[in-house]
Amino acid sequence: MSNEGLSALPPLREVIAKHGLSASKALGQNFLFDGQLLDRIARVPGSLAGETVFEVGPGPGGLTRALLGAGANVVAVERDRRCLPALDELNAASGGRLRVISGDALEVDAAAEAGAGAHIVANLPYNVGTALLVGWLGSEVWPPWWRSLTLMFQKEVAERIVAAPGSSAYGRLAVLAQWRSTARLAFTVHRSAFVPPPKVMSAVVHIVPAAQPEGVRFADLERITAAAFGQRRKMLRQSLKGVAGALDALETLGIDPQRRAETLSVTDFVAIARTIRA
Repeated sequence: MSNEGLSALPPLREVIAKHGLSASKALGQNFLFDGQLLDRIARVPGSLAGETVFEVGPGPGGLTRALLGAGANVVAVERDRRCLPALDELNAASGGRLRVISGDALEVDAAAEAGAGAHIVANLPYNVGTALLVGWLGSEVWPPWWRSLTLMFQKEVAERIVAAPGSSAYGRLAVLAQWRSTARLAFTVHRSAFVPPPKVMSAVVHIVPAAQPEGVRFADLERITAAAFGQRRKMLRQSLKGVAGALDALETLGIDPQRRAETLSVTDFVAIARTIRA
């Protein structure tokens, strides 16, 4: 697969200047210009040659360019119409391997647009990143339509996704990400890599689906973790009293109701969800 067209493209800074683009704070945009860093992100899922990648918020197309350079066919959702001309040029340079959907990623049916077996790779807008992640993790059909998630978040959010029990970062996101997936922090990205620089550091997280425990629904697990970690300083007997059957489940499983949520393992939460559903 030839990348001659991509190689002939001007630097991203020139593309942005040509189209008069600037990062929109309202849309949670922060642009990345470092080609080596973008290529590094594109390598996290493994070989993308001939694979389909679903990207959210490509902006002027920095990460998109790296994904296309890695041989992927990219389906990208972009809310900012100012970026569409630059993405059209990128599509032409790639020989038509980029399809851009103008719209809101929270409203787009990603599975229908990208198809089964696609990888999701994105420098997620900070203001919608967590909502998108929970949506992708929440499929009642498992394995899901996506093969892997390679996502950039604020470092604090990334640490919450991969956190272990007993740590201050451990909470609802960790349980939802880890109960039927493997999640790892691939690498951190310094704030100076972005234009404009955000106030916080960022990190890339890689998530791959794993086997789903039997007899457990995502909706039940989400309900339990929302209650348990919504009042994380309280004992389970207090935080879970509004969840029907939860306190009985603790007794059945021999879990001390005086414990706090952050002391329970992912397996413990799965067991509670299974017992409530039984």
